[in-house]
Amino acid sequence: MTPPPLDALGFYALAGAPKSPRDIIDQVTQGEAMGLGTAFISERFNIKEAATLSGAAGAVTERIHIATAATNHNTRHPIVTASYATTMHRLTGGRFTLGLGRGIAPMFDAFGIPRITTVQLEEFANLMRRLWKGEPVFGYDGPLGKFPVLSLDPTFDEDIPLLLTAFGPNSLALAGRAFDAVVLHTFFTDETTANAASAVKRAAEEAGRDPASVRVWSAFATVGDHLPPDVRLKKTVGRMATYLQAYGDLLVRTNNWDPAVLERFRADSMVSGFRGALDDKGTTEELEHVATLIPDEWLAPSATGSADQCVDAVLHQFDLGCDGVILHGATPEELAPIVDAYRARLQ
Repeated sequence: MTPPPLDALGFYALAGAPKSPRDIIDQVTQGEAMGLGTAFISERFNIKEAATLSGAAGAVTERIHIATAATNHNTRHPIVTASYATTMHRLTGGRFTLGLGRGIAPMFDAFGIPRITTVQLEEFANLMRRLWKGEPVFGYDGPLGKFPVLSLDPTFDEDIPLLLTAFGPNSLALAGRAFDAVVLHTFFTDETTANAASAVKRAAEEAGRDPASVRVWSAFATVGDHLPPDVRLKKTVGRMATYLQAYGDLLVRTNNWDPAVLERFRADSMVSGFRGALDDKGTTEELEHVATLIPDEWLAPSATGSADQCVDAVLHQFDLGCDGVILHGATPEELAPIVDAYRARLQ
């Protein structure tokens, strides 16, 4: 018997650095069997291409929602993305959400992919909704480029939710006025989380929307002490270190942390000479060294300890103004004791 759904909880499929993309099949079916509400799919340019993964997840499940969090609008032609979302929407019987994000600027620069702007994200959201309603668009010349014609099918009348992963004030405001959901970043402090949730709701209200119609998800690192120490190290220190590698300035500035700590992290000889993401390639010994460079308070915005302590931390995210919590960084199997404790707390 499938447990009652926990619609306010989600998880990331293939969290971190999976050995095989096929792992998503067991993870989404386990997550659905546990009653989790949404499986989120992130994208890395290796074995985590979002369209393929979301199709697989949709094909082997019946109830759980599936959301990209996130893919990028400028890595596919708009018609390809619009068609992908419509295909997923119908494949899953309306369980799909197309989630977009800005991407990692240094990586985009290296690959020759143009950086994404707030204006483009808003324009793309509006364009998708027009196409999903069967509207043809002729002679488009705007922030997204030049397209003689954009059209799917004049009979389409689809309502497909759009999600935005957001960090700064411009993205949060955009999510409130033009998207259906927003995913906040991992390791946001309580103050940052509360301010972000409030900013989204305020922007929705200012745009004449019902603030309750925009769902705020906290991406909350959830790493219980039932996991082995080396695994916990990878999912906490390794994950934080990878964020600092990719966009440390933004995370530090958003949380009002001391930038001198980030500079010391970057100046460390092991970190500066490391090739690849630390949560993927770092050994236990290397991550133990990295742990000496990251203050405990930077890792504190997370659910750690016993299953009950993790549930306490998860529930606190709702107190901060979030509508849902992504139990981030762990597989459904790894989350099982925490999900069981959460369900028991609700009864």
